[in-house]
Amino acid sequence: MADTLTATALTLKDIAREAGVSLATVDRVLHNRPGVRPDTVRRVKAAIERNAFQPHVAAAELARSRARRFAFVMPAGPNPFMQQIEAYLGEMSAWLSARRLGVEVVATDVFDPSVLAASLETLSGDYDGVAVVALDHPGVRAAINDLVDAGTRVVTLVSDVPSSRRHHYVGIDNIAAGRTAGALVGRLVGQQSGRVAIVAGSQGLRDHSERIFGFSQVMASEFPDLSVLPVLEGRDEDGRSEQVLAQLLGRHADIVGLYNVGAGAQGVAKALSDAGRGKQVVFVGHDVTALTRRLLLQGMMDAAISQNPGHEARAAVRVLLALARGEPILREQEKIRIDIVMRDNLP
Repeated sequence: MADTLTATALTLKDIAREAGVSLATVDRVLHNRPGVRPDTVRRVKAAIERNAFQPHVAAAELARSRARRFAFVMPAGPNPFMQQIEAYLGEMSAWLSARRLGVEVVATDVFDPSVLAASLETLSGDYDGVAVVALDHPGVRAAINDLVDAGTRVVTLVSDVPSSRRHHYVGIDNIAAGRTAGALVGRLVGQQSGRVAIVAGSQGLRDHSERIFGFSQVMASEFPDLSVLPVLEGRDEDGRSEQVLAQLLGRHADIVGLYNVGAGAQGVAKALSDAGRGKQVVFVGHDVTALTRRLLLQGMMDAAISQNPGHEARAAVRVLLALARGEPILREQEKIRIDIVMRDNLP
């Protein structure tokens, strides 16, 4: 199903303008009131049908006495993919305004469970819905459950906490993504034997741990000549990722493949380049950002497992809104797909 907000972002004023009538006339047509000429009725209904307009959406939101507020709890720091999600939320302002919705971004340290849990606790009672990039930890799980018990709709975004009582998860199938990365690394390494490095943000993040699981499954079952080294954790930070990988490269001259599970791609690339192995080690990572695009074009990075940050931002808002209204979630529309991006098919 196409991922678009264009039609549903229209308002009654937009329909009136397109049909060339007044707002009052559109209202009379929608409510089957008399006093409108048949050709005008047809013109208004044609504009509604042409734009797939849903008049009950605008009417319901305008009738509400209070705007809804959603909070997006996002990682603090320069994570390019997360910044893309935040940017897309900003681009949704017209769509949000039409539905009397306010979205606020709460930046926090998602790698520290106590800090993340405390951030979630401060939101209780202030928001109708919360989307959170969550660490899978008992303290975070308890904080999510407390929000749900207080009547807040909670959606996990990108990284799930399935054992919590969150209402919905918006993100990709991370095990499948990890398996895809494993197949890419194994096939691109070819007939070589050697070691494969993994750099993750944190294994406490469910999305990272599931990607590692899928990757390791494929390595073990399909590429027995490749030995996977213990996972390095760089907290999605360029400096830390560079440091831990540089140390590993210094200890193992036979590293032939590398899987970067989260962010920190710039640090990973620098460690490879400084070691003189930028074009020797197969490097597979995630997401198409300005940085990974450049690394792909340079041949430093071989492939990226891409997910659509705009779709994730919009899906999280739509799911929270559906939950707040008590409406069904369009699961096919909100399903997030993955794509394999290489230098020759960069979008």
